Amino acid sequence: MVSVPSAGGVLNEDFIGAAVPSSDGGGVAIALDGVSPPAYGETGCVHNPAWFVARLGGALLDLAVTHHDRDLRRCLSEAVSRTAAAHVSTCDLRHVRTPQATVAIVRWGGDEAEYLVLADTVILMESVDGAFSSIIDTRLDEVRARAEFKESNARLRKFVAGTEEWHAAMRAHQEFVDDGFRNKEGGFFTAAGDPGVAARAVHGRLPRAQVRSVGLVTDGAGRWTEVFGRGSWEELFVTLKKQGARRLIDAVREIELSDPGRTRFPRGKMHDDASAVFVEL
Repeated sequence: MVSVPSAGGVLNEDFIGAAVPSSDGGGVAIALDGVSPPAYGETGCVHNPAWFVARLGGALLDLAVTHHDRDLRRCLSEAVSRTAAAHVSTCDLRHVRTPQATVAIVRWGGDEAEYLVLADTVILMESVDGAFSSIIDTRLDEVRARAEFKESNARLRKFVAGTEEWHAAMRAHQEFVDDGFRNKEGGFFTAAGDPGVAARAVHGRLPRAQVRSVGLVTDGAGRWTEVFGRGSWEELFVTLKKQGARRLIDAVREIELSDPGRTRFPRGKMHDDASAVFVEL
């Protein structure tokens, strides 16, 4: 597993981890992506996303490893509660931009493999017969497909990235997303201050004997597919498996550096924290 911050000297807002074996001889792998604070306004919190994901990720890994009798939705709910308790006395956890994170976790042990995904961190799986599957929370993509989102995004793309006009348009676009869709019915959900969000996660189980290998990628590494179009999720998984997490992320960085003006591949950030985990069962 590899995690690379967006730039030198910048705090990494991703969190990855693994534990093998867990309490029943299996294991756990997780990947979280902290939501970067806006360049405008407040978050209602004195802590940054790196602080938040370290605590949420640590709590989730602990609970998933030590409490195999609790399904992953309960583990995530308790991890959110534990993290919220660490800063509710100083911060407004009801703020729409309170520190939050996407989540992907896989746990295998006994006869089954269990998975959970919340927001745009992705789980990729290979079965023993070589078949591939991707486990994706599609709600953010569904928001992005809406006409009103496309119109807001189109206004943003009229300006050169980094200019004063672009920053004003970015602020308007972020406010549009926050007010209309973030952690709201009909929108998308991330792990923030409400433990009830765990019930919104994509969750399931498979026979462990059917699973050969698993990949987890945050959206900074997933740019290889989603932004740069270098290949399908299956092709990304093959790259991760055969060339390794470091080579996948290096390839993403090479493409980003080839487009410093963000014109060929429009994106909010020049670079993003990028993390990938590969597990062979």
